[in-house]
Amino acid sequence: MIQREMTKVMKKRAKEYPVLTVVGPRQSGKTTLVKSCFPNYNYANLEDPETRDLAETDYKRFLSTYKTPLIIDEIQRVPKLASAIQVKVDENRSRTGQYILTGSHQPVLKQTVTQSLAGRSAFLELLPLTFSELCKGRNKKGADVDDLILTGTMPELTNGLIKPSVYYKNYVNSYIERDVRLISNIENTSSFNRFLVLLAGRIGQLVNLNTLSGEVGVSHTTLNSWLNILEASFIVFRLEPYYANIGKRLIKTPKIYFTETGLAAYLLGIKNSEQVSSHPLRGNLFENLVAGDILRHEKNADNDGDLFFFRTTNGLEIDLLRLYNDSFQPIEIKSSMTYNPSLENSLERFMDIFPKVVKPTLIYAGKNIPPGDKKIEWRNYLDFKL
Repeated sequence: MIQREMTKVMKKRAKEYPVLTVVGPRQSGKTTLVKSCFPNYNYANLEDPETRDLAETDYKRFLSTYKTPLIIDEIQRVPKLASAIQVKVDENRSRTGQYILTGSHQPVLKQTVTQSLAGRSAFLELLPLTFSELCKGRNKKGADVDDLILTGTMPELTNGLIKPSVYYKNYVNSYIERDVRLISNIENTSSFNRFLVLLAGRIGQLVNLNTLSGEVGVSHTTLNSWLNILEASFIVFRLEPYYANIGKRLIKTPKIYFTETGLAAYLLGIKNSEQVSSHPLRGNLFENLVAGDILRHEKNADNDGDLFFFRTTNGLEIDLLRLYNDSFQPIEIKSSMTYNPSLENSLERFMDIFPKVVKPTLIYAGKNIPPGDKKIEWRNYLDFKL
């Protein structure tokens, strides 16, 4: 089993709250991790029809059959069960770690926790593997960036037994049949699939839904709803632009990334690492790969993840901006494998505007780190630490 970075935080939160809720995309390793962290807990899986029927029709018998401490998998299948858990928890509020809940539908679970388990549950998001998790026990120098983009970091793909194209084909089919239909009754699945493919062609870019509306053949309002569904089920994530005026962040267009570059590569029709290497979107895919890894590190540490991008009307752009109170960490992501001082240009321009920065960093695909005391830190993508 791969040692997950979230292990320490997960155990800590279970000692602080009566309930711990863990969400994330399907097959990101939630069940494996919670069972590993809490091996002596009883277990109930609400994907099982008989178990789910018992929870829906007779929750009292369900909770007497499956005694605490208890792991309940896919709690979103029976959201009303949270109210019954609240009653049980309140019988002994000071007892921590009574229930560990997992699920794949962020809005359903957040609403459930907010309404029924407010103040009683900690909330963690487990995304796929980080580079450091993936490389544990392996030779980092043998890692190939194009292979990583193609495969992604889903735990089930680490043993090399399943081809990424086969895995992600089944992932998309099961995702649409199970998750999307559970969140929203989408009848036009062919248009939804087309929208998903078009988004893959725009990773790391500003996404204009009005333009996409004409290409997909559905309204801007519908596309916005679909984008919310994709984000809610951890298929994509948005990166908002940074403005000192918070209101502007809500108005300006965000950039879109996929939680898994392997899924994006599959949707783009990429079948092998050679095609990744020559693909016109290789730079975007690499940016997505690194941005996703940084987001996973933030989630594993249970940080709020104040990540933005920065863009001005005169063409200055910083790929990632991390906030430190009143300071910034600007991060540029370059797919080049060759050291070139000109790659620092955007960071230098940014520092001229905002001199109060922390660890300005350039992450690239090369392995040669420039020597000397430089004001900009160069890091290979596998060795970058927040």
